[in-house]
Amino acid sequence: MTTAPADLPIVVIGAGPAGLAAARLTQRGLVPLVLEAGPTAAQAVRGWGHVRLFSTWSEVVDPAAEKLLAPTGWAHPDPGTYPSGGDWAEQYLQPLADVLGDRVRFGARVTGVSRTGRDRIVDADRDQQPFVVHITYADGREERVFARAVIDASGTWTTPSPAGASGLPALGEKAAADRITYRVPDFKDPAVRARYAGRRTAVVGSGASAFTALAYLADLAKSEDGTGTKGVWVLRRGISGSTFGGGEADQLPARGALGLAAKAAVDEGHADAVTGFRTEAIERDADGRLVLVGEDGRRLDAVDEVIVLTGFRPDLSFLDELRLGLDERLQAPTELAPLIDPNQHSCGTVYPHGHRELSHPEKGLYLVGMKSYGRAPTFLAMTGYEQVRSVAAALAGDLEAADRTELTLPETGVCGGAGLFDDPAAAQSDTGGSCATPQAALVQLGGAPVAATAGGCCGS
Repeated sequence: MTTAPADLPIVVIGAGPAGLAAARLTQRGLVPLVLEAGPTAAQAVRGWGHVRLFSTWSEVVDPAAEKLLAPTGWAHPDPGTYPSGGDWAEQYLQPLADVLGDRVRFGARVTGVSRTGRDRIVDADRDQQPFVVHITYADGREERVFARAVIDASGTWTTPSPAGASGLPALGEKAAADRITYRVPDFKDPAVRARYAGRRTAVVGSGASAFTALAYLADLAKSEDGTGTKGVWVLRRGISGSTFGGGEADQLPARGALGLAAKAAVDEGHADAVTGFRTEAIERDADGRLVLVGEDGRRLDAVDEVIVLTGFRPDLSFLDELRLGLDERLQAPTELAPLIDPNQHSCGTVYPHGHRELSHPEKGLYLVGMKSYGRAPTFLAMTGYEQVRSVAAALAGDLEAADRTELTLPETGVCGGAGLFDDPAAAQSDTGGSCATPQAALVQLGGAPVAATAGGCCGS
């Protein structure tokens, strides 16, 4: 190679919210090359286009990107309203990709990243070699491009976590794929609606996506064409005061309302909650329906469908020839992991972070956006924008700006993330009181108060 690394583009993997935020590289005189596996911008966001965000337009538009869009006549949507994923993609992300023009390539899947002439074991002059990025296009054509730096914003959408509580697919999970989905279904689609209407559906998971699915199932049950629809909410932990999120105390009101909608689905009898249940196997009964079997041998009543919403995990396979510094549990950058670890008792705050927390032993490589969080949940778009702002400044050599903090995140309104539910000590509240470890049970709240505590949270 005769081209100096400084003259090479910065390859950005993924044309989603964080990837397109790298458009700000152009404002620093740097040249991005965005590689998107899908046929359009924000392909993953479009996959949940029917779901409404719990952030307003004012919180999902990057100010730097807004400046790039202004000359095109782009009008900022009403800042106080809540877009759906589809709105976000069509009204903001696709126009931003259009501004970048031929700096975005669609149908371009990254299959490998390395150092030119150096696999991961070679030390000699490693940092002086440009990155080499292997691409496979939708038509089967292959290409390699060279880059001075790589920003991986490919997200985690294509690698959902399984139903199996061990992190591996439950026995029989793959064989039951025809009755399992790992996404929140679009109940506005007549075919999808017919699949769940009048049927019994298990929802496995405890986060915002599970809340959404439960609320959608409850709405379906209350509709004329959904009589008999029933949800079974399968949780690996017990129900406590923080199970349904921050409620009215959440600084993102729509996020709090989502948890309250899930609680209402249970309270009103549209869904039963099975607590303390860890799925080990999924079997079929004589009628072809699915039976979830727990690690303790318990068998749930048969269901027609299963919606698995247990989170996502990063695909690191195409980075295998690079030297990554990842936390062994979260698969997030080593310096970032302690700040976002859901095993730690927190009140929803995330310390501001940028290029230093996102760096790896492989100089010039950054994981940003959802992928930077590894297996940790609750990522916010504004976090990704701040990450990219800092990384862009660092790549431009402006360390003063790169180290500056320009982000304040809202509180969740509750204490506790996922919680150390395997640790008996996790049952202790902050006030010194205690909560007994919840017993696995089928419960219907029926309007009764959940096990909330005044000063802390137990079994969250």
